[in-house]
Amino acid sequence: MEVVVGLMIMLLGVSHGVETYCDGRQDGAQCYGALGGTVDIQLMDSTSEIPRYELLKNSLKILYVRNNTVLSNIIQSRSLFIPSNGRFRINNLSRNDSGKYTLITFDLDGKVSSKRSLQLFIQAPVSSVLLVSECLSQGEMRVSCSSEGGDSPQYSWTLDGRTLTDAELLSVNNKTNNITLKQHVSGHLVCSVRNNVSNVSKEERISTCGFSFINCTLINGTQISGWVYEANNTLCIKPTITTRGSTVGDETGVVSVKNSITPFNQTACSDGTWHNNKSLLMCGLRAVVVILLLVGIYIYFAWRKKKHDKAEVSAVPQTRGDPEDSVLMIEMSSATYANT
Repeated sequence: MEVVVGLMIMLLGVSHGVETYCDGRQDGAQCYGALGGTVDIQLMDSTSEIPRYELLKNSLKILYVRNNTVLSNIIQSRSLFIPSNGRFRINNLSRNDSGKYTLITFDLDGKVSSKRSLQLFIQAPVSSVLLVSECLSQGEMRVSCSSEGGDSPQYSWTLDGRTLTDAELLSVNNKTNNITLKQHVSGHLVCSVRNNVSNVSKEERISTCGFSFINCTLINGTQISGWVYEANNTLCIKPTITTRGSTVGDETGVVSVKNSITPFNQTACSDGTWHNNKSLLMCGLRAVVVILLLVGIYIYFAWRKKKHDKAEVSAVPQTRGDPEDSVLMIEMSSATYANT
């Protein structure tokens, strides 16, 4: 007994890798072991009342026990069978350990009393998981989950501890290693990769790609809705028009109107009203008032300038055009005076 216990401790000391458990007490059981790891197969509950039994792998007898004494174990360098609990332990599993295992028990007369089988599959465990995310042109986020090693990996995703919903996924299948998230999704994302012998996960904190949803009507009646990159957004911005003041010159006729510039493709008024007929009407009326004001100012200063020019003309003294006519008139007047 001490030899058996010592051998068990030695095997436990050298075994490494993933350990799995297999319940082989039901006929037709399917069991899995990790490549390079250890599998514990529960062959029976107790062997005290079974005089003889043997374990075959496919058609090869690998274990033979009589009266609770192991008489043969062809893989004893990496395996251990404990008759007291009916458990068979195999270490350092390889692909060759896959196959059909059959346990046959015999009665005192040497006749077969029971026979049951199990199928053992050896899989490479998942060793590590890598998450890579990238933003797409419309603000979606594609996330790839890749794993090293692992036979027949299966993928699952969670966001903030819950399963992703269709409202968060652009791709409806969340069981693949690549998913595409919609523009508004952010949070604690976890990708889990598992197979029958291992389960490894990777987590990442994700945020949106800087896109926002817009929904507005332009001044020409065009309806715009969709996701746009916030930093480059020139549509549906709620602008403000701030009138800093108007200055009318006293004599120079200078008019200075300083207003903020509103993009031509936006609908806005200084009071910030949006996307309704009343606001459009108010904007139109205000534009007409501004135009009439500018026209009136122009007419006023044109009239002032014309009046100023007339005043300058009337102040210049009038002179006769021909000085010879004046001399002639003096001579004629002198002759007339002499005759009288």
